[in-house]
Amino acid sequence: MNAFLVILVTALGLGGLYFLLASGLSLIFGLMDVLNLAHGAFFGIGGYAAWIVMDSLGVVDSLALRFLVSVVVAVAAGLLAGFVIEKVLVARSYGDHLAQILLTLGLGFALNGLLAGLFTYSPRSLPQPEWLAATSALGGAQIPNSRLVIIVVAAVVFLGMIGFLRYTRHGLIIRAGAENRQMVRALGIDVRRSFTLVFALGGALACLGGALGAVFFNGVTPTLGQNMLIFSFIVVIIGGLGSVPGTAVAAVLVALVQQFTNFYANTGLGDLAIVVLLVGTLLVRPQGLLGRKAAST
Repeated sequence: MNAFLVILVTALGLGGLYFLLASGLSLIFGLMDVLNLAHGAFFGIGGYAAWIVMDSLGVVDSLALRFLVSVVVAVAAGLLAGFVIEKVLVARSYGDHLAQILLTLGLGFALNGLLAGLFTYSPRSLPQPEWLAATSALGGAQIPNSRLVIIVVAAVVFLGMIGFLRYTRHGLIIRAGAENRQMVRALGIDVRRSFTLVFALGGALACLGGALGAVFFNGVTPTLGQNMLIFSFIVVIIGGLGSVPGTAVAAVLVALVQQFTNFYANTGLGDLAIVVLLVGTLLVRPQGLLGRKAAST
């Protein structure tokens, strides 16, 4: 029972990381119709930004304060990077899927190469506050507090995104644009501003995931974002393009299947189980668990 609880909480924590990376990816594709293959690099940028801040603020005795500042800086770095990349590069390729794929694929390789050149491929461990590195008793099992924090952060982000999409003007534009971009343009609404906002938001969420992922995986490497991106695409497809609730459900489902298969069957079979889950979803519900069928033209 103790092992079951540990695996369960670990899976939920991993699902939280999948959600932070995949939610922005889903919104970017759902609204902007852009397949951002460089999105995984944001995960690595967030991890290294947090590591740099933790390493640079050695004069601050409180590890907890340094960690909070590092997370804030990572989110800010994601916002800035997303804004600049959308304005300078991605905005030039709207409507051209081949150009988008080549652009974001090349950008992803370039950013990963830049991270490798600056920091090498050796894992960089993020110092953790004592309370984050400790464990808490839950149902007779000792659960790492870092997993619980990631779960809480992901839940707060999920609720915040739902509130943003449902109760703000930009959120309503984003939802309407994901459903029917042509109709939104016909109403005279400038969706380009929403495009920039969504891209920047996606970068911020990915960098937040990278900062927390550096704790979850006990270090950050230039390839960490690439590995996470593969599973995030699976999450987006299973959950449904443009659906934040669908992304959240799929992120938890994928992480649970992966972790429990690895533990109770054989390490490595979890990835195969996810592929089987993806194929089954596409066969039964091609639009994803909570996605909607494309409107006929």
